Amino acid sequence: MRLNEPRMVVASIGVFIWLAGLYFTIHGLLYDFKPEFRYGMWALGIGIVIFVVALNPLAQRKSGKRDGST
Repeated sequence: MRLNEPRMVVASIGVFIWLAGLYFTIHGLLYDFKPEFRYGMWALGIGIVIFVVALNPLAQRKSGKRDGST
């Protein structure tokens, strides 16, 4: 279980980045702020990528780092 804790922290940071990007994207769309919309979309994409990469089960399987708590 100890090996998965940093991955969970990185994944939760990715979720918070995604939520901030979603906020700025919606705010930019509603009030017609093009830079805010653009940076919100970038943050949304980066947050999703961080979340998926942090919790990718194939990366754990290929690297041989498993819990061993079977």
